[in-house]
Amino acid sequence: MCRRTMRRPKIADTTGVEMTGASLLLRTLIFRRLLLRDVLGADEKFVGVLVPPSAGAVLANIALPLCGRVPVNLNYTVSSDVMNSCIRQANIKHVLTSRKVLERFNLDIHAELVYLEDFKDKVTTADKLAAALMTYAWPAALLERWLGLHKIKDEDLLTVIFTSGSTGEPKGVMLSQRNVASNVECVDYLLQLNEKDCVAGILPFFHSTGFTTTLWTALSLDPKGVYHTSPLEARQVGEMCRKHNVTIFVSAPTFLRNYLRRCPAEDFASLEMVLTGAEKLPTELSEAFEKKFGVRPCEGYGTTELSPIVAFRIPPGRATKPEQLEPPEGTVGRPIPNVQVKVIDPETGAQLGPDEEGLLWFKGPNVMQGYLNRPDLTAKVIKDGWYNSGDIGKVSPDGCIQITGRQSRFSKIGGEMVPHIKVEEVLQAVTSADPDELKFAVTGVPDSSRGERLVVLYTELPMAPDEICRGLAAAGLPNIWIPSPDSFCQVEAIPQLGTGKLDLRGLKDLALERFGGEAAAGAR
Repeated sequence: MCRRTMRRPKIADTTGVEMTGASLLLRTLIFRRLLLRDVLGADEKFVGVLVPPSAGAVLANIALPLCGRVPVNLNYTVSSDVMNSCIRQANIKHVLTSRKVLERFNLDIHAELVYLEDFKDKVTTADKLAAALMTYAWPAALLERWLGLHKIKDEDLLTVIFTSGSTGEPKGVMLSQRNVASNVECVDYLLQLNEKDCVAGILPFFHSTGFTTTLWTALSLDPKGVYHTSPLEARQVGEMCRKHNVTIFVSAPTFLRNYLRRCPAEDFASLEMVLTGAEKLPTELSEAFEKKFGVRPCEGYGTTELSPIVAFRIPPGRATKPEQLEPPEGTVGRPIPNVQVKVIDPETGAQLGPDEEGLLWFKGPNVMQGYLNRPDLTAKVIKDGWYNSGDIGKVSPDGCIQITGRQSRFSKIGGEMVPHIKVEEVLQAVTSADPDELKFAVTGVPDSSRGERLVVLYTELPMAPDEICRGLAAAGLPNIWIPSPDSFCQVEAIPQLGTGKLDLRGLKDLALERFGGEAAAGAR
C-alpha cells in the first residue's frame, strides 16, 4: 500500500507529522534497522508499546512485525500493578514509549524503557541510504522476500491485546494475521473504502477497535489515517477532522457526547459515517448528533476476542449490497461476511430460535487464537470453534442482532435473572439524570437468603432512596428488580475504564467493600 501511495498523504497526526506512502515506508525501514541493531534480543518475541495514537505509535506497530516480533500495545490508563501483570504474562523485556507519556501517566513499569525520542540521534547515513534504496529502487516482491513476509502464515500472531480487566485480571487475547485481516477485508467489502476517505484514529491501539479499524484498516487499504492521542480532547479532535477532511469517524458514545457539546458543526462537515461501539448508542444521542453535524451515528458490535468486529449498521450512503438492507435502529446490524451467530439458553444450553433471548455465540475467521498462556480460560469460551461472547441478545428472523445485556451484568436473585442495565435505565428516567454524566451504577453483592442483592453506587441523587424506590415500582419494575433503600451508597466516583466503559471489576470491588459484610442484612 505504501508503494501504491508513494506521493499521496498516508499518515498524519496532530503534532504536525505528515507522511506520504514513501516516507512512511522509508521511516519504517529505518526504525526496523535500529530496533534490530540496538534494542531487540534474539529470543524476544513480545515487545511492549506504550504510546497513544500518533505517527510514532503507527511506526512502532509496523516496524515490530517487520522485525518478526509481536507488538503488545499497553493500556496507559490502568494502574502499575495491572500493567505489570500484562508485562509479566507476555514476558516483555522492552517497552517502547516516550518521555511525554511517562510524564503524563505516573507508572512504575517493570521492563526496560526505550524512548522513541532517542532514536533520531542513532540514525546513520548508511541507515538512510539502505532504507531509501529499498523504498524507491527495489521491486516490491524483492523487498517482501528480503523482509521474510512470504514466510508469514495466517495463524501467525500479529498482536496480543489485553482485555480491560473490567471483570477480572487482564487476559491476553492472541490475534493472528488472519483474525485482523478478515476484519479489515470485511470493512472494505461493506463500506467500499477509497483513496478519498480519511479515517480518524482517536481510539487507543490497546483497544482492539483502534488497532484493527483505525490502524490496520488505514495501513492496508486506500484511506489516509490521521491520529490524536486522546479521544477526550474534543477541540483538538474537531480541528484534526476539519483540517484533514475526515470522512470515517470511529468512537464510543461516551466521547460523542463530548464532541456534541464542544465542537462546532464545521469541524465534522466532511464526515460521511460515524461508527460507534463499546457501549449502547442511545437514540437521543444519535438524533442530537445528526441534527448538529448532519450525519447519524451507526452502532456496531464486537469484542476483543473477535478481532473485534462482529456486526455493524451500514451507513445508508455506503450500503451497496443486497444483504445491507437498512436494519432497524436498536440493533447492531447483521453479522459481517463469514461470521455466524447462534443464541444459546444460558440455563439449559439449548439453541434458541429467532427473537428468543439468550447467550450470543459466534464463529468465523475473526475468532481469536486464545488467551495467552491460559488454555484453561480459552477452553471455557471457545467450543468447536464457537466463541461465547458473554453477551445476552437475540437475532431477528432477517438476521439483525440486538444486544440486551451482558451476562456479568445480571444478578440471579431468587432464581430469576435481573438485568442491571434495565434497572439503570429506569433509574435514569425516574431521577431525570443527565445521560452525559455517570452518576450511578447498579451491581450485585452476595446475599445469604436470595443468592444476590442489587446495590446502587452513586455520586449524587436528586431525591431520597426510598422515593426513588417508589418511583421504580410506579414505573413497573418487578419488586425483585428494585433495590432496597438501604442498598444505595454514595461514592466519590463511579469506576470507569480508559475507553469510557464502566469498570465492572472496579464497580464490583467497590460494592463488596461497602456492602460485603452486610449483604445478607439488607435483602428485600
